[in-house]
Parts: sequence; structure tokens; C-alpha cells
Amino acid sequence: MVDFIVKGGVVLWIIMGLSLVGLAIVVERLLYFRRIGVDEDKLLSRVRASVEKGHYDEAMAICDTNESPMSALIKAGIEHRGYTEMEQKELLKDAASQETPRLERNISALGTIAHIAPLLGLLGTVTGTMEAFGVLGRFGAVADPSILAAGVSEALITTVGGIVVAVPAVIFYNYLVGKVNLILVKMEYQVNALVLMINAGRFTESIRRPRA
Repeated sequence: MVDFIVKGGVVLWIIMGLSLVGLAIVVERLLYFRRIGVDEDKLLSRVRASVEKGHYDEAMAICDTNESPMSALIKAGIEHRGYTEMEQKELLKDAASQETPRLERNISALGTIAHIAPLLGLLGTVTGTMEAFGVLGRFGAVADPSILAAGVSEALITTVGGIVVAVPAVIFYNYLVGKVNLILVKMEYQVNALVLMINAGRFTESIRRPRA
């Protein structure tokens, strides 16, 4: 394995470095999406119970202890509960769009790795081939094929390395982009439900409020 890496040259080391960065991004994003997915269900049920009782401070405190993008959306709705329903919807849509950078964090970097890894492999192929032809140019006919081995090995190994890194990077990039889009669409659809939930809490609070 070490001999394989050494034969790949500097370009292969760069490709391996990119593979480690890509792996770190994938693991971090998968853990993040798993965490916010679990928290979201609990968050909605707890906040709904507090809002129905008119305990808005308690509902906002629950949002503060949760890192789900939905928590920021709910908190924005509660903070602006005195606005009209149309204004609330616009504010919630703005709040949802502001969560996009957090959801897309480092995903573009993964896409860049997926695109440049095969190009680096191609670069290694070109430099390795140039090295092999350079040997032929200096010595003419070469009786010992091992003299050309270094250049040919670099040419082939870097190509393989670039493809091996690019294929899973493309797969996970597309998966993560789809995951982000699904969450954003879900948040957009939940805007109306959140507005109804918040205004239902206001209605309940007005009924329970003692008349002067």
C-alpha cells in the first residue's frame, strides 16, 4: 500500500488529502442532519403544548435549547405573533431562507472535491506520461522496462485515485443537496401550519384572559 502511494507521486498525496476533507464533511453533515431530524419531532410537540397554553416565553425557551432550523422558524413566528397572518407568513419565509447557509454548510466544498479529484487524476496521468516520454527522449530505446515504470505507474495510479475519490463524493454531494432541498421545502410547507398554531394560541389566550 505504501509503495502504491509512493508511486502515485505528489498528485496522489493531494488527492488523498482531498479525500480526507471530503470524508470529514460527509460525516459532519450526516451527523448534523440526523441530530436535527430527531430534535424536530420533539420540538414541535413541546412548543405546541406551550403555545396552546399561551406560555410563549416557555415556547421560546424551548426553541433556544434546540439547534433545529425549525426552532429558529418557530421562534421568529412567536416573536412576531402580534402581526397579521400575511406579515407572519412573509417573516417566516424570510426566517426559513436565512437557515439555508447553515444547512448547506461545506456542501459546496464537497461538490468542488467531487469535480477536481478526477481532474487531478488526469493531471497525474499527464505528468506521469511526460516523465515516461522524457526518459525515452533522453535515452532513446530503453532495454530495461523498469526505467519507464515510475512514470507509467504515476500516470495510472493517480487516475484511479481521482476516480475513487470522485465517485463517492458525487454520490454524497447529490444526497446532501437533496436532503437540504427536502428540509427547505418542508419548512416552506410548514409556514402555514406554524401561523395557524401561533394564532390558535393567541385565540386561546384571549378567551382565558379575564374581562375587565
